Formats: sequence, C-alpha cells, structure tokens
Amino acid sequence: MSENLTSPEADVQPGRDRREPMFPGGPAADPAGSHHERRIRSFQPRRSRVTTGQGDALRRLWSRWGLDIDGLRPLDLGELFGDPNLPVVLEIGFGMGEATAQMAAADPGTGILACDVHTPGQGNLLGLAERNGLNNVRVANGDAIILLREMLAPDSLAGIRVYFPDPWPKARHHKRRLIQPEFLALAATRLAPGALLHCATDWEPYAEQMLEVLTASPDFENTHPDGGFAPRPEFRPLTRFEGQGLDKGHVVHDLLFRRKAS
Repeated sequence: MSENLTSPEADVQPGRDRREPMFPGGPAADPAGSHHERRIRSFQPRRSRVTTGQGDALRRLWSRWGLDIDGLRPLDLGELFGDPNLPVVLEIGFGMGEATAQMAAADPGTGILACDVHTPGQGNLLGLAERNGLNNVRVANGDAIILLREMLAPDSLAGIRVYFPDPWPKARHHKRRLIQPEFLALAATRLAPGALLHCATDWEPYAEQMLEVLTASPDFENTHPDGGFAPRPEFRPLTRFEGQGLDKGHVVHDLLFRRKAS
C-alpha cells in the first residue's frame, strides 16, 4: 500500500473536542472545525500511537515550526520561514517525514511546507528537523485543499510535491483521489509560473489517471520529452516504503509537470 494521508479524526480520543490539541501547545485534532465538515477528504483514516519522542517534539516545537490549517487567515510564507525571498515548496502527505528531512538537508535554500494530519509523522518530522538543524522545514496540520484554497496567495509556491497519495483503488472511491482536474486548477493558481508539480505513485491505474488529467490540463506541460512518465529525479530520495515496494516488483512512476506561464 502507498503512504497515506490520515484523517484528523483518527487521533481524536472519545469525549475530546475535535479542535482541542492532543498535546499542550501542539497540533489541533481538527483545525478547520465545523465550517468544513461536509468536504470530501482525500485521505484515509488510520490510527497509530505517538511515541514518547514524537510527543515531546510536538510539545516543544509545534509553536515554532508547526501551524494548523484552519482556513481562517492568509498565510505569509516569508514570515513563516523568516525569509521573504526563500522559495517554498508544498509537500502534501509526508508519512513519517524521512524523505522530507533528506530533501530539506540537501537543499537548504528551499523551504518545505510539509502538510499531513498524521500526528506521529508530524512529531517525527519535527524531531528530525531539530536533530539535523533543518530550519527550512515547517509542518502544516490539516487538509491541503483548505491550505491551498484559503490560506496561500496566488503564485506563492515554487513547487508542489505529492508522493504516494492514497490510490483509492475501488471505483466508487475514485472521486477521493487527490489528482483530479479541480485540484490541478487550484494548484495552478498557487504555483508560480514555471514551478513544478511533482507526483509519484506505485499504483499503476492511478499513475495512468494522473498522466491523463495532467496532460489534459490547460495549466500544465509535461517536462519529459516523450510526454510520458519521468525517471525518478535525484532530489526525490528513495524511501524505505518505496524500496519495499520495489523489492515486491512494484513499479514507481514519477510525473513532473510545469505550470505554464500566463
């Protein structure tokens, strides 16, 4: 299975207010609250426990490097990263954050706004950022669609990365797949002209759908000369999850599309 975004409800304990942080000063359980209750979520709920180290990182570092996606205010990326000239890439769904940390370490001149709702992964990435001195990582808790639509300014992103999103293999669930024409239209408004949208998946039918909708989008152009899938670029690390899939004979497809100039 692919690495999944997970629902905020997965971490809510019985009787707990869904917007109340699980950790003092940490991420909210459901930052968007009731005003976004009816939205279709493109991530799969699953439960897992937060380790002592992850919880400690959430308590200590969230106020410095974390933010809740509440859809109530615009986000100033220059202020968030402490550098108005820093190019910022949005990563949607980062699992436990190992690959994110590797990319941040390899490219300190780029900010990574890493979005997920999996509390253990948030804590793990914050801990990795602290241990490795990665000042160019920020962790966003909540729905990436709300972040893009309601909190980010037009042309503000230097790139968007979507690695191994939930494939939603059943036909009746295909509407929940993230890479759809509506998402691409929204993403294009937040990407700067020439910025890259980079997707990767090990699910063949989803890869074909990604290629189809990206190719049909009037806002993007394929960077691969033959118009198909691209080889894995050096800046995307080979993750442990991906290595396990390759050992099982899975084929991973990368798609690198550039936002067209207006």
